[in-house]
Amino acid sequence: MQDALLQSLIESFDSYIHRESDVKLIEEAYFLAKKQHEGQMRRSGEPYITHPVAVAKILSELGAGPATLIAALLHDTVEDTNLSLKDVETQFGSDIASLVDGVTKINKLSFQDGAASTQADNHQKMLIAMAKDIRVVLIKIADRLHNIRTLASMPEDKQYKIAKETLEIYAPLAHRLGIFRIKAELEDKSLKYTDTAMYYRVSNLIQTKKEERESSIEKIILDIRGLFKTNDLSDFEIKGRIKNIYSIYKKMVNDHRVFEDIYDLLAVRIIVDRIETCYQALGLIHANFTPIPRRFKDYIAVPKPNMYQSLHTTVLSGDGTLFEVQIRTKEMDAVAENGIAAHWAYKENKTYSK
Repeated sequence: MQDALLQSLIESFDSYIHRESDVKLIEEAYFLAKKQHEGQMRRSGEPYITHPVAVAKILSELGAGPATLIAALLHDTVEDTNLSLKDVETQFGSDIASLVDGVTKINKLSFQDGAASTQADNHQKMLIAMAKDIRVVLIKIADRLHNIRTLASMPEDKQYKIAKETLEIYAPLAHRLGIFRIKAELEDKSLKYTDTAMYYRVSNLIQTKKEERESSIEKIILDIRGLFKTNDLSDFEIKGRIKNIYSIYKKMVNDHRVFEDIYDLLAVRIIVDRIETCYQALGLIHANFTPIPRRFKDYIAVPKPNMYQSLHTTVLSGDGTLFEVQIRTKEMDAVAENGIAAHWAYKENKTYSK
């Protein structure tokens, strides 16, 4: 009978990694990591192997290639077991060995607690410079995400230290690489440990009128859908969301704003097929809803440094609801969610270029 943990790992990448030799190598790495970490447990009481597998699965959601997944499975072996880097190179080649080496070196960096913003910025730059290969940074970010997800089993002082370091170094790093999904989760889960009272306060404020907000989003989506159909705009997708806890917290704390005054609490994302259609959709939105002055940003013409592209505008609906609208193409949406990883998501028969 096949190992259930291995099976769950294979399922995470079987939609895009099909080459038998690649799958076989990933399996080999799994069994090697399992053997090396035999007897080691995490603080949660789970066998240690569950951690590298979870890291590999996070990376597979970003479409990472076989080498990255193998390095993720082996990322703690050289540091925590008697496996040497030479052993890794002999069995898996120099590319994977250099990825494992990069992660091992980053693990040895010690970050000062409560680093000033310039210091945190230097740490991020140092991480990227030390890594030489961006895949090393992605493995490290995925490693940190799983550690944050399982932080409850750590002692309180460690929880605070790890969460603070995550907010100062790893969340901005995920932002710098444009991986919004991971950045938002790192921020929200860290805030729970760095400012527990505010985390629950914001979380409760979001929950209080959750149904009301969800029905507002549904109504807005219906109105936009009808508007587009009437104007023969087809091939679009609309999603609604409520801002993540940390971004609301930041506005309340840094900008001294009360919860009710946060404009873009509700956001609607419109995904279309072409760039021209983005501007066409924007014209229809502005013609049918009231745009809020100075709230329009064109990140398509001028992308953010992390390659993020989208049109942003804040408008007022007929019933007085303020909401942010983001308009982008499918490619832009993939980059907005997965950042730099969207540019080199693994494709079979394509060699990876550093």
